[in-house]
Parts: sequence; structure tokens; C-alpha cells
Amino acid sequence: MVKFEDLLGDINGFGRFQVLIIIISFIGRFTMPCHFMLNNFIGAVPAHHCDYSYLDQNERFRNLTPVQKLAVSIPMGNDGKPSSCRMFEELQYHLLLNSTNMNYSGVSTVPCSQGWIYDNTTFKSTLTSQWDLVCDKKGKNKATATIFFIGVMFGAMTFGLLSDRLGRRIPLLLSYVSGMLFAVATAFSTTYVMFAVLRFFTGFCITGIVIVSAVLSVEWVDIEHRKLVGVIDSLSWTFGNTVFPLIAYFVTDWRWLMISVTSPVLLAILTWRWMPESARWLIANGKLTSAQKYLKQCAKMNNRNESIHMVKPEVGSYLYFEPGLSHWSIMVWTVFCVAIAFYGISFNITGFGLNMYLTQFTYALIELPAKLSAYFLWDRIGRRPVQVGAQFLAALLLHVTILSDMAVIRTVVAVIGKGFSSAAFGTLVLYSSELYPTVLRQNGMGYNSFMARLGVALAPLVLLLEDVWKELPQVILCCAALLGGLVARSLSETRNRCLPETIEDIEKYW
Repeated sequence: MVKFEDLLGDINGFGRFQVLIIIISFIGRFTMPCHFMLNNFIGAVPAHHCDYSYLDQNERFRNLTPVQKLAVSIPMGNDGKPSSCRMFEELQYHLLLNSTNMNYSGVSTVPCSQGWIYDNTTFKSTLTSQWDLVCDKKGKNKATATIFFIGVMFGAMTFGLLSDRLGRRIPLLLSYVSGMLFAVATAFSTTYVMFAVLRFFTGFCITGIVIVSAVLSVEWVDIEHRKLVGVIDSLSWTFGNTVFPLIAYFVTDWRWLMISVTSPVLLAILTWRWMPESARWLIANGKLTSAQKYLKQCAKMNNRNESIHMVKPEVGSYLYFEPGLSHWSIMVWTVFCVAIAFYGISFNITGFGLNMYLTQFTYALIELPAKLSAYFLWDRIGRRPVQVGAQFLAALLLHVTILSDMAVIRTVVAVIGKGFSSAAFGTLVLYSSELYPTVLRQNGMGYNSFMARLGVALAPLVLLLEDVWKELPQVILCCAALLGGLVARSLSETRNRCLPETIEDIEKYW
């Protein structure tokens, strides 16, 4: 019986046909990291203080300068800046007569009652200034990111199920179109509730882009080039993260920024017509005629013989309680541990002294050498050693941050730790697709994505535990990275192996 890997060898497992798939996937995937990091900019909190424009209604204060109006209405903090959330209960006109002695003892203050004035120097408009998500409402601002990732979590499972039942191509288009429509609609939100709901559905729909395209790319290449496709998919994330700060620097209105980072999806929709269905999936589901059509297209584009000897479909069990499949839970928990450690480090790196645009760029750039190093090690020592080693080293560096009190050392070590976490994350992208059989690959990737987004959602909550003990977040992240490395040791090595087609293939490997 002819194996699919043999067919790929006959028609060239990495020719112009496969390059076209990678390019189309790259276009669509660009928007994903932008949306994942979008809240850093659209939810940014500009400098603000209570609105004192109501003073213009009083003749006594109408002719005062802005600085004088600020002095009589808002107390100053120890840093010399006006309070962000408090104002005087009664106007303090006497402070104008003795501005050198700002003594607020005994002067009662109240929360801002007239709204806020925001500094528009950096941002023309953000969610914060749009709906006053500051002071007692700042929790709503932080909730927007969580709402988005909850949508991503459930979307990952949904698109994983759809792709294993409908194929890869149709769910990919569905993700493109629905994700773009919800993202653009979000930019026209008129209330916070409307924004939150649309942001949830944006995350739900857009997640199909990354999990479907990653699997489709891997299923069309031969063994030799699988690691190359894996690292290209991972670097598309890094590329989006490095370009995103540049876009955000020039587009300072949150509505236009959301539209700007979503616009590449339109190009992805236009190029979707050239995206083939997965021949592996078609064969596994008995659709031999359609599979033969795409295989002939591949052979023609790669200048190979179009005479195709069709693979006989193998129908395997779909039950998750088979002996081989019991090990897939290991991958799921590995994904969770990697995600919570990676994003926990990402959200907690401080001390560069750079503005937020340079900081975002630097954080993204760190991933480049880490992922390229993993790429060169995948075939030399294997996927499993890279996965385990990267997580153990990340745990070690997190342990160093616990022991050190020097801010510079903690920052440098945390940056290097993020690099190792990036290598672990990049390895998972390829490793996951190689461990699951064709009949359940997309479904399994969907569950992996679900657990990864659960880790993302929990990471900020872990960092809040510093109020209990300053080093507690680092201890938890260190334990998560260590546990992930220990669990990953039980995974099967996939280096130089054919992609499994059925559950029976998985049982042979295990």
C-alpha cells in the first residue's frame, strides 16, 4: 500500500505548491499577534485628572489660567502631579494666594464627579478615554483582554471540531470572513458593553486562522521540510509582533488601529481561492477523487509526473480513550504550562526604561534568536529534548529572579527566560501537529489552543498575587515551567517520522 509520504516524494514535498500555501498562510496569520497584543495600546491609560471645565460657569474662576484652575480644584500628589481620581470637595481659592505652601491636611476630597481630562500627547483616543475606564472603573479596562481570550479559547475548540469534520479549507475561509467582520464592527462600538461582546466574537472567530493554517501547511510538506514550515509559522507571529508597534506609533486612534491591523485579512480572503484542501484529510475521510485533484495540481505546479497512485484510506477509531490517545493529555498540559509561564514572563518584564513602543518591539525581537536556535536543534537532538530543555532552562532563570534583588539582573534574566519560553512555544507549534493523527489533528490542535489561551487568561491573575507575597508570582511561574518540562519528558519523539494518519499509527509510535 502506498503511503502518503511516498506520494509527496513523487510530486515534490516542498516545491512551488507548498511555498504558495506558506505565503497565503503567512498573510492571514499576520493579524493574529496584533490582535493578541492590541489591548496594550487601545487599552492604554493616558495621564488624566478630574475635569475642571465646570469652573467656567463661575465668574470668579472663569478668567483663571488652566494651571490655576487645576490648583484650586485638584490636589497634587507627592510626585508633583495632579491626582488622577480625586478632587477637592470645595474649591481652594486660597491656594492661588500662597502657591508655595501646598498643604492639603484637613482638606476633604471626593471622587471625580465631572468626568476626566486626558493627555492626548501619545494617544489620540483609547478605550480608557472613550468610556472613562479609570479609577473605580479600571477593572473594566483590564477585563477587555480577558474577554477577548475567552473568545479565543472557545473558538479554538469550535474550529478544531469543524476542521476535522468539514476539512481545512472551508473553516479557514469562515474564520477569515467572520473574524474580519467582527473586528471591523468592534471599531464602531458605541458602548462598552457593545465593544466587549464584539471583542469576544472577534477572538472566537479569528482563532481559526492560526490553528487551521498551521495544520494545513504541515500536512502538505514532506518530513524533511516539516521543521522549516513549523519555524516559519512561528516566525510569522514574531514578524507581526515586531511590525505592530510601528503601526501603533502612527495610528493613535483606537478605532483606526483596530481596522489597520485587521485589514491584511482582506488580502488573505482574496488569496484563499488558491489555498488547496488537505489531501491527507480527504484521503482519511474517503474523498479520493478530490484528493487526486489536489495532488495533480501539486504535481503540475512542482513540475512532476501527474500520474498519481492513490493512497488507500485507512479508517481508524476516533475514541479518545485508546491507549495511544491517553498520552495526548500530556501534550495538553504541556501547552498549558508553557503558555502560563511564557505570558507570565511577558507581562512581567520591566526595567528597560524605554517607551512602550520600543518595549513592545524589544519583547518581540527577543523571540527571533530563540526560535531560530530551536529550528537548528530540532533535527540535531530532536523535538522532545528541545521542548524539555527550553522549559527547564526557563524555570532555572525564573528561579534566579526570585533569589536576586537587583533590578538590572532580574530584568536581563527575565528577558533570557522569555527567550527560552519562546523556543518552547515555537517547538509546540510543530510538535503538536506531528503528534496528532490526520483524523483528529485539527481537533487536537483546537484543544491545545484552548489550553494555551487558558494559560494566557490566568497569567495576569498570577501576577496579582504579588500583593500576598512579592515573589509568589515568580514561584508559581517557575513551578509551571518546571512541571511543563517534567510532563513533556513523557512525549513521544517525532523526528524523522511520517505524520500519523490514524490512531493505530499513534499506538505504534508510543
